[in-house]
Amino acid sequence: MPPEPVATAAVTEDDNGGRTVRRIIGVLALAAVLPALYLPGLVHDFFDLKIYMRAMDWWAAGNPLYDYVQPDRVQGALYFTYPPFSALLLRPFALLPLGATVAIFTSLTLLAVVVTTRWLVDPVIARHHLPRVFTLTVAVLLVLAVESTRETITFGQINMLLVVLILADLLFAVPRNGRWAGIGVGLATALKLFPGIFIVYLLVCRRWRAAAVASATAAGATLLAAAFAPGDSWRFWTHELWATDRVGRPDYTGNQSLFGLLSRLTAPQEPERVVWLALVAVVAGYGLWRAARAARAGEALTGLTLTGLVGALVSPITWTHHIYWFIPAVVLLVDAAITAGPGGDRRRMVTLAVGTTAIIVYGVVSFQDWGTAQVPTDSVGEFLIRNAYVLLSLLLLVALPIRAGRAQPDTLPE
Repeated sequence: MPPEPVATAAVTEDDNGGRTVRRIIGVLALAAVLPALYLPGLVHDFFDLKIYMRAMDWWAAGNPLYDYVQPDRVQGALYFTYPPFSALLLRPFALLPLGATVAIFTSLTLLAVVVTTRWLVDPVIARHHLPRVFTLTVAVLLVLAVESTRETITFGQINMLLVVLILADLLFAVPRNGRWAGIGVGLATALKLFPGIFIVYLLVCRRWRAAAVASATAAGATLLAAAFAPGDSWRFWTHELWATDRVGRPDYTGNQSLFGLLSRLTAPQEPERVVWLALVAVVAGYGLWRAARAARAGEALTGLTLTGLVGALVSPITWTHHIYWFIPAVVLLVDAAITAGPGGDRRRMVTLAVGTTAIIVYGVVSFQDWGTAQVPTDSVGEFLIRNAYVLLSLLLLVALPIRAGRAQPDTLPE
């Protein structure tokens, strides 16, 4: 009988070797698909980043920052729309050659993708004893395949910087009651306003100190910008912030918000504001209620993911590259599917995870040409396709699981 252990060891070694080969082939196949997914986005040619840099040159020449405008085939006209604090941080980049700025922005975005994906996936790997290098590699490649990431990179957007600030704050500093809790959310809010929804999240979770720090940080950064550019700051906060026509056409398919959905139904007329505000109230109330429940259950990632989806839905303009929050939603669904025993729950989580991944990889604008005409949505199929992210966000607000057990359900540390 002595040969048996040797034979068993040989079989195990063969199995491990075969598994490694399959993993390598899978990673290489996934990596090979990425260039094809990025091909449609090459026409963007870092379009948004170029607008930023031209606006900075215009501003440096002594012109009012918010007078900058350039024509656009889809939107008609495009302006510099970010808060003055963003302009303050962007201005030094205008001193560099454009190619260097593009390289810096792209490199920082790629680094942010790797870092944030590791933050999301490492706990799942540890809980379920998954192969770390392989799982992280696949996860990073899948995040790079998602339309929001592709659009962020090919437009030259700053979205991943905001994601780093928000995740670092809400996944680490806030749950640990760190002295810096709230600063990341505050800085992100001063840069682009949208992250202000996470200050509301901190309030509904009764994280009073973190909410106060976030608010003070946003106000401090805003006042710092006002000290450097008082006229432009006054103009932005008293006028340009409220001029929604500066941001772009709300009916364009790339606007995946509730207001965008309504605008596509009523184009070329604007939707009734009362209807929109009623929907915003219902969605925000329900979504933040679930987010607070998740926070009380110790599910920080679930809470911030639900909040991000709420923010995307209620903002008047939510471009496709803004909606990063589908990515942590998929991580949560995969984690829930692995945890669930065989049966209906696992099937539902797997179906949701696969379906969400398929939708956000294919996207709503990358492989579609909706043209420039303001036309209403006139068929069920077109309605579903043109509003895929809105409908998916609403579904996830209801379907993302909240699993208690990592903290006392009814207590939140102060």
